[in-house]
Amino acid sequence: MSTAHTQTVGSKQLNSEIAIEFVNLIKSSVKMDLQTRKISFIQEFLRLTNEDIISSLEKVLSKRKAEAYEQSMKPMSVDQLNKEIDKALEDSKENRVISASELKAKYKK
Repeated sequence: MSTAHTQTVGSKQLNSEIAIEFVNLIKSSVKMDLQTRKISFIQEFLRLTNEDIISSLEKVLSKRKAEAYEQSMKPMSVDQLNKEIDKALEDSKENRVISASELKAKYKK
């Protein structure tokens, strides 16, 4: 193998290693940036004295969390639904059920 070829291969490997390190650095700085932003937000939130602003932020947070949760949900397959129905019917047949009034009474305490 020629010296020029060895240098090219070595250069490509070095460039690849540098690229990987650069990507890792960016990933870690993005995480740090998010952490920094969260801390900054919390600090700013703690300085708030206007209850309307706090209520608005609570509503936004609650709404966005619910939206994120809904987006992460996946619909049940027909096969899974049928299995759940079969299990519920079996539970009912074997008297492994609780009435709505019993359930309410249990959690009312």
